[in-house]
Amino acid sequence: MTNIRKVAALAGVSVATVSRTLKSPTQVSPETREKVLEAVEHAGYKPNLMAVQFRSQRTRNLVVLVPDIANTFFAQVIRGIQEAASAADYRVLLCNTLGNPDTERQFAELVDARQADGVIQLRAFDPFARDDHPPLVNICEIVDDAPWPTVSLNNRGAARTMTDHLLALGHRRIGLIQGPADSPLTRERFAGYREALAAAAIEFDPGLVQYGRYDCPSGHAATAQLLANDQRPTAIFCENDEMAIGAIQCIRQAGLRVPDDISVAGFDDISFAAFCDPPLTTIAQPAAAFGQHAVAMLLAQLDGRRLAEHHLILPFELVVRASTAANSRPA
Repeated sequence: MTNIRKVAALAGVSVATVSRTLKSPTQVSPETREKVLEAVEHAGYKPNLMAVQFRSQRTRNLVVLVPDIANTFFAQVIRGIQEAASAADYRVLLCNTLGNPDTERQFAELVDARQADGVIQLRAFDPFARDDHPPLVNICEIVDDAPWPTVSLNNRGAARTMTDHLLALGHRRIGLIQGPADSPLTRERFAGYREALAAAAIEFDPGLVQYGRYDCPSGHAATAQLLANDQRPTAIFCENDEMAIGAIQCIRQAGLRVPDDISVAGFDDISFAAFCDPPLTTIAQPAAAFGQHAVAMLLAQLDGRRLAEHHLILPFELVVRASTAANSRPA
């Protein structure tokens, strides 16, 4: 069997450099990495991965706990995780947990069993529930005051910005379709909505608030409830884009027009948002950046490096498209 010394000779580098390239490719220059990988392919070298793991005490596996893999925004986050992990020569073990705590604990135990090195959790739940935490990063929906690293968005500020946008268009009856009641995202976005109304001296109407499940059918059903009001809203703010797409369909089926009769806004800026009919006004989140930062924070923990920021808050952007317009109905 071809050995590592032959690879080093073909690449014109030391054995240590070959080993470093195979274990931690980001620690060598692109030129050296290319030479070594070409030599590995030419020589047909197959490193003993079990031996590498034994020496480094690393499996090079990262567990990622996703509450709903069908969620389009989460899919974008996972893509960022996968790209960053692959660049650092790590594999991703993805678990679609459906928000089940037992499932999350079961997969997190792979770290204790030395089958994975750390966990990225996309839900506000601690899968370890103990003080001596294995490496963990919590992103998107985070545990408040978590002692482990987190990556989140200023959800309250983003929701207030969107509500302010609708208020500036002359809307005073603004419906809100929230996510699940137990989600921290729901709590923060609701707070931002309430703050914007209060600042505009508009009394909060609980009849304008409905709950959804971050999917199109629940957005459709919640919109039907809002349209049944004696005084239907002139605008509807949905806490994610998929519910907003369901809302648009429901409004059309009721014989109304978006945005002429009712403006609709979303949250996330998923890939479909710009291609809706009409294109969707929304809050853009840097989905891939959530995943990339999560991997960087997790690898820093594994390497014993100090984090520049323990709780990272990413920026948002109001993206105005054709689904929102000035209120055409009298106040």
